[in-house]
Amino acid sequence: MSEQQSHQIYELIQVPKTTGVSFYTKKDTGSYVPNHWHDAIEIIYMVQGCVDITVESSAYHLQEGQCFLINSSVIHSTKCTSPNAGIVFQIPLDFIRLYIPNVQQLQFILDDPSDSPIRQTKLDIFKETLIQMQIANDIRPEGYLLRFNSLLFEILFQLYHNFSIKIFQADLTHKAKDLNRLNLVLDYTNQNYNRPISIDEISQIAYLDSGYFCRFFKKHMGLTFLEYLNEVRLSHIYQDLISTQDTLQHILERHGFTNYKLFRRVFLEHFQATPSQIRKHLHNRVGKVTSSTRRAADTPF
Repeated sequence: MSEQQSHQIYELIQVPKTTGVSFYTKKDTGSYVPNHWHDAIEIIYMVQGCVDITVESSAYHLQEGQCFLINSSVIHSTKCTSPNAGIVFQIPLDFIRLYIPNVQQLQFILDDPSDSPIRQTKLDIFKETLIQMQIANDIRPEGYLLRFNSLLFEILFQLYHNFSIKIFQADLTHKAKDLNRLNLVLDYTNQNYNRPISIDEISQIAYLDSGYFCRFFKKHMGLTFLEYLNEVRLSHIYQDLISTQDTLQHILERHGFTNYKLFRRVFLEHFQATPSQIRKHLHNRVGKVTSSTRRAADTPF
């Protein structure tokens, strides 16, 4: 999830100097963010509604009250098909490294602790700390930075002691080189997605021959380049579909998805509904939220 450009591929985390981390409450009426990664761990805590998260080849449905962590440099995507709200907390790896020098040898896990009362208690304390950070961040009381930063270091302490395991990574340099090469490809794709991009063209961006590039891309991204290109187009189309009244034909032309039959199949696979059904569903959901808010405002204390 990103508060900035929802279509950015390698997400550059913008953080204030006063805290060194990115922390905000995101309200989302609907979005689809294709595969991307960032050089930070990302914690998502659903306050309202739900969101679908795919991490590499595993899919997760995050519901209200649940917490999820995505480790640094892990490729993931998110999909929101109904209004939701959640805390998004991104801690850059460079910041963590200042206080946990061996962070590259650690993996952080917020798994389901239903079979362990002790782990459940630890997770409940972790969530409560996030809520306290949200309150401090929203209200900004006197001494806000002292309060927020004390909670930030409490989170780091909890992550290190309660939610980390040691892992062995044989060649971190090789992995970083592969991610940098992918970054060139995905940035180029993001800038040129609304026109045809051939395999030969994108292979040159990666400085690889076309045959090796196809294998390289599929290995790291879990899908072919042409499939990914359509994913990027789809994310823009979905955003325009729910935020504008433009015709579907104009939206498809704007974002370079010229094969309508393929678009319809891919759209159904992702959202289990047609574009018109998505528009109607979101319109009804937003209308209900607005109506509920008005009734609450009219209710006397």
